[in-house]
Amino acid sequence: MTVPSYQQAAVVPDGGLLAVHAHPDDETLATGALLATWARSGQRVTVVTCTRGERGEVIDTPAHPTGVGHLEGDGPALAAHREGELARALAVLGVADHVFLDTVTPPGASALPDGAARPRFEDSGMAWVAPGVASAAEDLPPRAFVAVPLDEAAARLAAVVRDRRPAVVATYEPGGGYGHPDHVRAHDVTVRALELLDAAGEPVPALWLAVAPASTVRAARRALAAHPAVRALLADDAALVLPDPDEDLPPVARPDASLPLLVTVPVAPVLDQLLAAMRAHATQVQRVTAAVGAEGSGEGDDLEGVLGWYALSNNVLAPVPSHEFYAPSGGALPGDQVRPEPTR
Repeated sequence: MTVPSYQQAAVVPDGGLLAVHAHPDDETLATGALLATWARSGQRVTVVTCTRGERGEVIDTPAHPTGVGHLEGDGPALAAHREGELARALAVLGVADHVFLDTVTPPGASALPDGAARPRFEDSGMAWVAPGVASAAEDLPPRAFVAVPLDEAAARLAAVVRDRRPAVVATYEPGGGYGHPDHVRAHDVTVRALELLDAAGEPVPALWLAVAPASTVRAARRALAAHPAVRALLADDAALVLPDPDEDLPPVARPDASLPLLVTVPVAPVLDQLLAAMRAHATQVQRVTAAVGAEGSGEGDDLEGVLGWYALSNNVLAPVPSHEFYAPSGGALPGDQVRPEPTR
């Protein structure tokens, strides 16, 4: 089953776009095609990143040597390195405007002394609780993003939205894509920022939430497993595994019949940029590969919705889908899990 065409609308960039993400690499993995497509249209694109991914794992293996495995566990050093990866990825995607949320002066805050810096928002960390699903880590750093008061972070984001005046703000659905606490918090902060603007009588942009129809996720996983190059890759490297198309899916995947009208973004026209941006995040993303004929063609083999594949540090191959999907939000999405109200 696939989402009927009457429930889809092709993306038409009109006005500015602002995307809110938790860590470097999320902008590429969750919304890379949207960013590249919007930037290609000549409209302004802004990416706001909430942390620098200080607690991320670092891929440095014989199959994917980065030479920086020693950075894992060294938060400040890894943050600095990932800032560079992010800058390179954004350049490839055509995004010229980037903001780290913790660098935004909170409304009404007093000026800092010369040479002083505001405290950073830090990666909160995570723990895997199911295949492809994460939850909070047992320990939190002193300035964990999830511990920053909601209204403090939201007021900073509202200031960015007020300044850029985008037509659309994009972020994760309420489950944060796969449950990472910083992703969930980024969603909550985004929603609250727009609430603050609305309460002040200011213009409020449309909110688009990144989702995927469950049937397309399962079909892409099956197509990935059937691809000859993938089968050869798995035979050559026992460390790599495939996602189970029949397992419970992460929160980003929603039952097709319950989805509202979705905005669709074709990946093929910007596939080269998307894969190059993935490769820029070398500490986090490996095995980035285009399906035969896809990269550079502007078309792609499609392969029932698969244009290529990649893996993260968990060595699980993931498909590069033929489309990204966004649900314009007017409230809770069908299938949202009930979560405690965010701490303000």
